[in-house]
Amino acid sequence: MSAIQIRNLTLGYDRHPAVHHLDGTIEQGDMLAVVGPNGAGKSTLLKGLAGAIAPLGGTVELPRLGRHDIAYLPQAAELDRSFPITVFELVAMGLWRRTGLFGGLSRADRQAVGDALAAVGLTGFERRAIGTLSGGQMQRMLFARLLVQDARVILLDEPFTAIDARTCADLLDLVRRWNAEQRTVVAVLHDMETVRQAFPRSLLLARRAIAWGHTADVLTPENMLAARRMTEAFDDHADICTEAA
Repeated sequence: MSAIQIRNLTLGYDRHPAVHHLDGTIEQGDMLAVVGPNGAGKSTLLKGLAGAIAPLGGTVELPRLGRHDIAYLPQAAELDRSFPITVFELVAMGLWRRTGLFGGLSRADRQAVGDALAAVGLTGFERRAIGTLSGGQMQRMLFARLLVQDARVILLDEPFTAIDARTCADLLDLVRRWNAEQRTVVAVLHDMETVRQAFPRSLLLARRAIAWGHTADVLTPENMLAARRMTEAFDDHADICTEAA
């Protein structure tokens, strides 16, 4: 049963493509790693799947899901840590589709936020300003927000970058728990060892798909070399579908 169907998808900015003519299916319950060189279009793909950017061509189809069934965690650098908000308030923002932007929280909602913070090891941090958190604590908080969203599809952009080993292990355990619940997880990752150990399927992206399938079959030296060469071949300033010679 498919969760996301990608059909001839092209994504980019100001009509300059970052992902070209991608076709594939992400099945319900998949643990899919998206890997590739810098500039390969990995983050752009996640934004396209999340609906944060519109396709330049092709479609992203959700046969049995709506946009409310997708939770998206961008790179930590995209969050303004100076914004005056507490840990509790930021995690509670994961409930906005149910409560509305200005709706009050019920007792059950507050319990859900508390349970999510406990699940990521942040009990007692509720009143802390987000700007006081370490990198690992910040990522734990963002995972707690994902927990309260209770989404069927979870998109993670470099979720384990620049955090300590203990936090990485704890959050990876949470990802495995989501997978055991038949939630679909798509994660942009750079650590190939984590990909090999925890993600059964991978998409090797270099503006186009180099390989998509079982991780052991995707992450071969030949495929990795082809991805690097293809990324270097693209002209970032070209119009749609134009490659450098």
